[in-house]
Amino acid sequence: MKIIPVILSGGVGSRLWPLSRDYFPKQCFALVEEKHSLLQSTLLRLDGLTLEDPIVVCNENHRFLIAQQLQEIGVTQASIVLEPKGRNTAPAIALAALEAQHKNTDEALLLVLPADHVIRDEAAFESAIQQAAELAKNNALVTFGVQPTRPETGYGYIRSGADFAVVEFVEKPDEATAQAYLDSGDYLWNSGMFLFKAAAFLEELTTHSEDIANAVAAAYQARSEDMDFVRIDADAFAACPAESIDYAVMEPTKNAKVVPYAGDWSDIGAWDALYDYADKDADNNVLLGDVMAEGSNDCLVRSESRLVAAVGVSNLVIAETADAVLVMDKNNAQDVKKIVKRIQAEGREEHMFHTTVHRPWGSYQVLDSGERFLVKRIVVKPGQKLSLQMHYHRAEHWVVVSGTAKVQNGDQEMILTENQSTYIPVGVVHVLENPGKIPLELIEVQSGSYLGEDDIQRFSDWYGR
Repeated sequence: MKIIPVILSGGVGSRLWPLSRDYFPKQCFALVEEKHSLLQSTLLRLDGLTLEDPIVVCNENHRFLIAQQLQEIGVTQASIVLEPKGRNTAPAIALAALEAQHKNTDEALLLVLPADHVIRDEAAFESAIQQAAELAKNNALVTFGVQPTRPETGYGYIRSGADFAVVEFVEKPDEATAQAYLDSGDYLWNSGMFLFKAAAFLEELTTHSEDIANAVAAAYQARSEDMDFVRIDADAFAACPAESIDYAVMEPTKNAKVVPYAGDWSDIGAWDALYDYADKDADNNVLLGDVMAEGSNDCLVRSESRLVAAVGVSNLVIAETADAVLVMDKNNAQDVKKIVKRIQAEGREEHMFHTTVHRPWGSYQVLDSGERFLVKRIVVKPGQKLSLQMHYHRAEHWVVVSGTAKVQNGDQEMILTENQSTYIPVGVVHVLENPGKIPLELIEVQSGSYLGEDDIQRFSDWYGR
């Protein structure tokens, strides 16, 4: 029977701030492997199985980033379904099931995987999938339970019975209860991974959460296709209740089964989880990037843009990016969200963007800013171009550093190469394109009374923005 990977990539991972941001979430970072992001690794670990093209459900704001990451690993035929608003896992999986049916693969099995999990024992995982497939063929809704290795209080549990039966789902326990679960041998960690037929899931969703099923069906019915993306109707989807698959389907259904997976697993939900999972040095430190440590132990130190030195400290997380530094006792990893909420409440942007912002045509990095000016480094990928646009409040001066720029500046069209420049006054329609074979790099100096990214009127755009 065909198996379709369904990758859930709608989250942001705010507990991994300042690395994870609203517009560049944790699943797009190489947190564990040097080469591949968590999202890419989720698909690559399935290479030993015979699978159909994947369905990826992601936040609309991440669409170009997700598409680029898929292309980098050779995944070019994925269906990328865009959530206009996060509504938890039950609606997200329902969208994927409807997309599978639309592609005439109603009888295919959906292998539902979060994009941010780490699984190193691929052979054991493949074996669990094959075991689950035999159950799912007979319309069971199968979840994967991870064999616990410690009295973990941060995960939900599943009590398992004979013949893969789910006896009950249990909320996150206290430490004593978690130890009792571990000692009994009857409990598994709730992994949030599933395998079932699209039709079987939708039938159970309709039975137990009809309001979710109806709202998602209406939103999907009113969808549109835009380039590589399936756009869901925003108003209809906003009316859908937000609910997890556990509460909406898995707990009330009589068709739930659980297959144990006894290999290595982590959901990398926060900095302490990353520390626990990562390889450590002789002082029990995890040092990532340009980092020096002296007389320090049991720390995670990650540098993104500069040298970070840790001297005589213990049990800390130190996470540095170009615009923010987090210093935290490792035991308080769950409280990072409190800082993110304060940043949001104060109208700042450090929870949204890094200083380097990725766009479908390339990226830009803010180098300097002040009253009435802002300086950016812009990189445009070969063959790509920005939208035809104009600004009401700012003028721009472009200086080419390397590559070739094709520029429309009002009525003029010109080719600019290294060290050449052009000035674009306020209100002049313009467009920038890279017609060459190498990346175009230029410096943009903005000046004016308002320099926000929303001061833009687009007249045409390759990317449907």
